[in-house]
Amino acid sequence: MTRTSFRFLTVLALASAFYPTSVLRAESAKATVQEFDPQAFPGQVVDDVVVPVPSEVFSVLDKLGEPNWRQELRDVDFPKSSDRTKLALMFGLVVAEGFVSVQAEDKEKVKDIGREVIDLATALGLIKAVRPHAQAILDAADKEHWSAIRKEFDQTQKTVRDSMEQMKDVDLSQCVSMGGWLRGTASVTSVVGKNFSADRAELLNQPMLVEHFLATISKMGPSMKGHAIVSEISKGLTGILAKMEGAVDGFTKEAVSDIGRTCDDLLSAIKAAK
Repeated sequence: MTRTSFRFLTVLALASAFYPTSVLRAESAKATVQEFDPQAFPGQVVDDVVVPVPSEVFSVLDKLGEPNWRQELRDVDFPKSSDRTKLALMFGLVVAEGFVSVQAEDKEKVKDIGREVIDLATALGLIKAVRPHAQAILDAADKEHWSAIRKEFDQTQKTVRDSMEQMKDVDLSQCVSMGGWLRGTASVTSVVGKNFSADRAELLNQPMLVEHFLATISKMGPSMKGHAIVSEISKGLTGILAKMEGAVDGFTKEAVSDIGRTCDDLLSAIKAAK
C-alpha cells in the first residue's frame, strides 16, 4: 500500500465520489484526526483510493472542532443553462454546498439548496428520481432534523450518479463528482487556512484522488474532454496535483491557500460558463 493510498480525503468531497456497490467498504473509524487510522476509515476503496461515505464521514468531520461554517456558505442562485456538462458540475457543487449548510445548521440555506437541487434535476431530466429526496430535505429542514438532511443529501448524490450511469452518461456522472470535490475542497482550505496546523492541512493531501479525476477526464469522449470548462478543470487539477506531490514534508499555509484559490477560480468558471 503506498503512502497516498489511504489519505483522508477532503472532508466535504464527501458527497462527490460515489461508485458502484461492488467496491469494498472499510470499517468505521473511531480515531481522532491526530490518531487517524487509514485502514479503519469509513469509506469505499476504488483503485486503491479511499472514497469517504458521506453519512459516516460526518462523525469524523465533527471532530475537527467548531469552525464558523456559516462563514463558508456560498450563493447557489446560478444563471440557468442548457449545457448538460455545466449542469452536472453545478449539481455536484450544490450538493456539496448542502453539506456545508448542514454543518452550519442553517435551515433557510438548506431549503434554498433543496429547491436548487429540484431545478437542476429538472434541467438534467432526473426530477422523477430526485424529487423524493429533495422534498425530504425541505421537510426535514423545517423540523431542523440535521441527521435526516445529511442522509438525504447523501442519497441525492448517489441517485443522480446511478441514474446517469444507467443512462450511459458516465462522463456527466464524473462531472457531478468533480463539481462536488471542488466545492468541498474550497471550503476545507478556507477552514484550514483560518486555523492552520500541519495536521489539519494534511486532510487536503489526496493526490491519488486528483490523479483519478485527471485519468477520468483523459478517458472522456472528445466533445466532453474538449469542453472549455472541463479543459480548464483539467489544467487546474494538474496544478493542484503538483502542489500535493511537492508537499513531501507537509503542506505550508501558502500551499493550502494556493489550492483553495485554484478551486475557487474553477468554481467561478463553472458558474460563469454558458
